[in-house]
Amino acid sequence: MNNKIELGSFPEASELSKCEFVVKLEERWSRHNTLVCVGLDSDEEKIPRGESIERFNQQIVDKTHDLVCAYKPNTAFYEARGFAGWLTLEETINYIKENYPEIPVILDAKRADIGNTNLGYTRMAFDRMGADAITVNPYLGSTFFDGKEIKLEALQPFLEWKNKGIIVLAKTSNKSGGEIQDLPIDLRQLTTYSDKFGRMDELREKIGSDIVPLWSIVAYRVAKYWNVNGNCGLVVGATYPEELGLARKIVGDKIPILVPGAGKKRGQGGDVEAAVKAGIDSRKQGIIINSSREIIFASSDPTDFAQAARKATQELKEEINQFRQ
Repeated sequence: MNNKIELGSFPEASELSKCEFVVKLEERWSRHNTLVCVGLDSDEEKIPRGESIERFNQQIVDKTHDLVCAYKPNTAFYEARGFAGWLTLEETINYIKENYPEIPVILDAKRADIGNTNLGYTRMAFDRMGADAITVNPYLGSTFFDGKEIKLEALQPFLEWKNKGIIVLAKTSNKSGGEIQDLPIDLRQLTTYSDKFGRMDELREKIGSDIVPLWSIVAYRVAKYWNVNGNCGLVVGATYPEELGLARKIVGDKIPILVPGAGKKRGQGGDVEAAVKAGIDSRKQGIIINSSREIIFASSDPTDFAQAARKATQELKEEINQFRQ
């Protein structure tokens, strides 16, 4: 990727080639008819007594691999265990890659920093861990306009990985996310911003208002300016189906949306029906609905936890698919 791009030269999403991560996703969506992502948030205190996290993860994967479009380990549950945890994470991803290489692995790490530090994060996620995608925080930005051209900056090391998914936090599933993400922005007052970062007339047209929430600007910029290699995605929580529908309208069909927070038992309360109907694209796919605790801890019985996880995954897949029609 060049570090300079002329203003207005960004291709629309429909013109972009598909990165390897998206190709894998579409294969799972279509051939296996599933939008389910299993979150491998394997809390050591919750796994059955006598099981190692490595073996626990492997048995979950073996029992659910034909039902999922992706796996998503959250690094926090592994980092908390120090060096041993990092080894467990690496071994888990290696196991998936060796046995089910067609299934993408999303590393839920929410990384972001200045460019040089991001080089280290990309090497960790893609070189060392072998993940297919990573979640990133948009707060440090990616581009700026110097008066003549747009230049790529902070997140550039991530975006340059043309075959890896870069999934950007937009509207998160937690209740306090709106404190910052819902901040109302008047597009009419962004003259100086527009001079530096480009106009957002299309966002105004899509939303139908001059007043827009901050998260929608993130979604728009990801689709319009950051997605140069066709490898970007968004995070929009299942707990906010109205915003999820608006995000889909903003980004169109070509950007996958990771949807955490689905499930009312041990999830964050996101309504599956509302999330599916709001988030799917014109092809009746395009979303990655993640469920973690409701699946991997469906049973604490050491004799049947993997089978219980399969049953929970199958039930979620069927629930999702009935609302795709």
